[in-house]
Amino acid sequence: MSTDETLGDDCLPRRNSFLLGHEYAEKMLLDAWKNNSLHNSWLITGIEGIGKATLAYRFARFLLYADENKKESYTTLNVPEDSQAFRLVANDAHPDLKVLERDYTETDRKKVMKAIKDGEAMSDEELKGLKKSAFIRVDDVRTINEFLSKKSSNDGWRVVIIDSVDDMNAASANAVLKILEEPPAKALMLLVSHNPNRLLPTIRSRCAKLNMQPLDENNVASLLRRYRPDTEEKAVKELAHLSSGSIGKALTFLDKGAMDIYARMLDILKSGKNFKLADMIEFCDSTVKDEDCFYLVQELLLKYLAENIRTCHNMEAMLEMWEKANHSFDEADRLNLDKKQVMLNVLYSICKVV
Repeated sequence: MSTDETLGDDCLPRRNSFLLGHEYAEKMLLDAWKNNSLHNSWLITGIEGIGKATLAYRFARFLLYADENKKESYTTLNVPEDSQAFRLVANDAHPDLKVLERDYTETDRKKVMKAIKDGEAMSDEELKGLKKSAFIRVDDVRTINEFLSKKSSNDGWRVVIIDSVDDMNAASANAVLKILEEPPAKALMLLVSHNPNRLLPTIRSRCAKLNMQPLDENNVASLLRRYRPDTEEKAVKELAHLSSGSIGKALTFLDKGAMDIYARMLDILKSGKNFKLADMIEFCDSTVKDEDCFYLVQELLLKYLAENIRTCHNMEAMLEMWEKANHSFDEADRLNLDKKQVMLNVLYSICKVV
């Protein structure tokens, strides 16, 4: 599940005016703008769910709002929520902002277009069932050229956000590269990436780098209280620890019942060689009920292994188990293996060494 889906409609990056824990990144962008040294393309990197897209929209919104003649008066990237710039960006309607992300598959895109044409709102269930294409299409990337060739609405900036640039295939990546090679004046490209090392080296080399660090546990906890105010304090602290510095992950964990899953998993693992096969099979049955749940358990299991490598009495065996688990889960994806059997094998192997 994406962070956007998890946060909820009011906190989508394009509508979210709040960003916590990334003051350095904000200052870096603001100072570059104030000093007239703003690079025309930025690669914003970091783990998923820490606020990269929120920062990209925040800076885009600021550029489309700020008065270039009053630069010294700005000390933050805050934009009034009642301003025209904020409202237009929030509603995906600003003429000087273009956002590229994975679109719906051709079949589901036709469903959406038909609903719009017929003036019929799709139900929440229908919206949840819509599938997105595997990649950002090259034809969509090429529309950036047309967007940048037009004059801005007020002789100001034109901004493009790609969220995320990891979702491009070879054709769309090369199309982006051509745009980065000859950017027009007063055009800004903000490329969000969770895995920058997988990008074309030529894309990385043409961008200014802005690496955002994972949030500390206190900030994750504060954001949980903000976005899920009814969550019990004990759960807030546990989720903040489990999430590895990602508010998006913490919210996904909360909504997917990760704490209960983690507790059940620990009961099995802590029993070691004395585990009950029936309990392990029942747990694995529950983990493969849907794909999201399987990947959630996979993540929790790898986190458990990583955290216990140094404290386990058999550190080498635990390290080897972590590597094998990663390999097994990777093969399950690549070769479409039986997920229940893969999970059983991994759990069984861990119980033999803990």
